[in-house]
Amino acid sequence: MLRERGETTNRVDTHPCFSQEAHRHARMHLAVAPACNIQCHYCNRKYDCSNESRPGVVSELMTPDEVVGRVAAVRRKIPQLTVVGIAGPGDPLANPGRTFETCRRLSAAFPNLMLCLSTNGLELSRYANTIARLGIHHVTMTLNAVDPAIGAQIYPWIFWKHQRIRGIEAAKILMEQQLEGLHKLATMDVLVKINSVLIPGVNDTHMKAVHQVIAGYGVFLHNIMPLIAEPEHGTYYGLMGQRVPTSHELAQVRSQCGDVSLMTHCRQCRADAVGLLHEDRGEEFTRSFQSRVIPIQVPVARREDEPCLFTLPKPALVAGPVSKYAPIRPSR
Repeated sequence: MLRERGETTNRVDTHPCFSQEAHRHARMHLAVAPACNIQCHYCNRKYDCSNESRPGVVSELMTPDEVVGRVAAVRRKIPQLTVVGIAGPGDPLANPGRTFETCRRLSAAFPNLMLCLSTNGLELSRYANTIARLGIHHVTMTLNAVDPAIGAQIYPWIFWKHQRIRGIEAAKILMEQQLEGLHKLATMDVLVKINSVLIPGVNDTHMKAVHQVIAGYGVFLHNIMPLIAEPEHGTYYGLMGQRVPTSHELAQVRSQCGDVSLMTHCRQCRADAVGLLHEDRGEEFTRSFQSRVIPIQVPVARREDEPCLFTLPKPALVAGPVSKYAPIRPSR
């Protein structure tokens, strides 16, 4: 289904990551996707980290059983919440059960909230129809290269069809799946933003080619953002001394890209960010916070054989049987 102009405008105007004018609206990232199916040289996922402000880190993992109560608690404190997204700390589509169950429950409980997810795109083609069917309105995909030789310098491996694949072959598979996924979303009721990490000496002179390729897939927005590579973060690039781009280099690359609208207000948020872009309040809505809130009842459409998991008495986090989505710490 192709989107209508008025509906598209509304989705953009109320999504702070898709429009700089939407800064009065808040977003919430739900950390329900711990596993990842690729390794990036700029990424080091952390599951109990409160002192780093970058993608891929969270203070705690969540389960789908928790999300409705947590979102309801946030809405009471932050009424301007308009978007709920899944951005990690791994890849949402590498955790399809947890991701899509979360989206189903949110759609039933909060039909007026927009749903969003971020992905590396390896499984995007496989799940594009599911994304559209569940009413996930916005998708952000990270695309750093369209040349496998360059991609192999960024991604040491991918996990594809139950195998770990390395080098140029891995990058080639990843890029094929990314572009196939974009092709499918182009015909669906989904707004797509592309994130590209600018890495000096690796893909900086290649970024214009990336921009030109995505322009042919109906992408709504391109976010070219600087590499984060602090040694204390423990990433490969950080430990190897890969330099980050200067503000002048970033501006110069952006100036070469004009076929798709550019995002320039990205804060490179944590995977559990909550609130306005300039004011992350995620620490206020951890489990310790949840145990102090007033119990709530949220009516949710569910199967007859599915227990209601959305009563929040004190001090238990969620009423009901032990969930199949019990918190896990995936192997790295």
